[in-house]
Parts: sequence; C-alpha cells; structure tokens
Amino acid sequence: MFAKSISEISAEPGIAVSMPRTRKMLTLLVFFASVSALALLLHERYGAPWLQTAYVAVQNEAQAVSARVLATKKEAPAVHPDAERHLALAEFLAKRYKVSQDVTLEFVQIAHAEAQLYRLDPLLVMAVIAVESRYNPIAESEVGAKGLMQIIPKYHGDKLAEFGGEKAVFDPESNIRVGTRILREYLTRTGNLSIALQMYAGALNDENDTYTNKVLSEKQRLQRVVAALAEPAPEPMRLARARDARRADAPLGE
Repeated sequence: MFAKSISEISAEPGIAVSMPRTRKMLTLLVFFASVSALALLLHERYGAPWLQTAYVAVQNEAQAVSARVLATKKEAPAVHPDAERHLALAEFLAKRYKVSQDVTLEFVQIAHAEAQLYRLDPLLVMAVIAVESRYNPIAESEVGAKGLMQIIPKYHGDKLAEFGGEKAVFDPESNIRVGTRILREYLTRTGNLSIALQMYAGALNDENDTYTNKVLSEKQRLQRVVAALAEPAPEPMRLARARDARRADAPLGE
C-alpha cells in the first residue's frame, strides 16, 4: 500500500495543481497583513487627526472649485425694455423688404442704440436705411455708395478709419454708426431736417425734396407699427391691430 515513492506522489495532477493555489493564498495573506500593519503604524504615529486633516483638505478644495464654477456662471441676459417694439419693427421690415427677420432685428437694435447716442429719432435712421438699401447690408450703388446707409468711403474715410478702414463699410454695425453720425452732423450744420436729408442723399438741387419725402413716408409707416403696440386694448386685439397695420403697409410704394 505504500508502493508509491515521493516523486510518484508529487507527479499526480491533483497535488501539482494545489501547490500554486496555496502560494497565491499565502501571498494575499502577506499583502493584507502588510496593509494592516501600515494602517496601524500610521494610526499609532499620527493618531486619528491625520484622517480628519485629509478630510478637511478635500472639503476645502471641493468648496473652492464650487466657488469658481459659480463665479463664472453667466447670468441670464435681461430683457430689453423695448424688446416688443424692436421685434414688431423687425417683423414689419423683414416682410416688407423680404429679408431675414433675425438679422433685421439686429439692425433695428443697433439703429435704436446709435440714434439715442446722437439724439435722433431711431425711426428716422431706420427709414433712411430702408430708402437707401432696403436693408441689404451689401448693397452698392453705381456711384460707390455702400452698405445699409449707402456711405461713400472716399468722402467719409476718416469716420470709417475708426472701425478698421474702408472695408468696415459693409459691416452692418459700423455702417449704421457712421451713417447716423453723418446724418447728425448734417442736421446740426443746417438745422433743418429736410435739407439735412437732401444733403445726405447728395440731392440739394432737387427742389421737390423727393428723397426727404421718401424717408418721411417710410418713417410714418414705422410710426404706425409702433402706435399699434401702444394702443390700450386687450392683448389679442392689440396684437391683431399691430399685425393688420403691418399687413396694410406691406406692399411697396414710392
């Protein structure tokens, strides 16, 4: 019964497989024992405070990150007090001249801001844009007038230089800012709106004031759009009146 030698016994498959498993288990036990010893050593050397210190450090860092995130969070933009007016005008102009309403809204907002800066009626500035370019920012005439307010760069290069030079004439904001300034200068110089408008158009010799009449007629259309918004009526009726006013003026007329 004891016929097998030691070498024969170790060669059996079941025993050969069990030896590596035993070594792995011993390795894991040594690893866990080492970790436990290290933890015990840290606890004996530094005590519980080192855990509390680590926690406080992490908490402080988390609060600092939160503060930075909250500080950089953008606030929702405030609604402009004239937003309804701007939108109504943009809708009217977009339909009348068959242009983008979103882009036209930007032009309307710029015109209001610049007109306020130069103490002009924004509807007057918008009417000039309508007559000059029909709200086409890349319009160009045979005589070299360019952009929304049809500015001739060779005559107003000094003003355009403030916005980067002659190429700025096709930038809508720069064009409106320069055009509004020119109109303000002519009005200050002459003291007469009709003459200032004729001067803007380069048509002082026109005794019939054709250009002035076009601009003022367009301004009246815009005034009706604004007046419809101001009427004291129930909301549905007020909006319907504004819409009807815009539709009534939609066909182009000279």
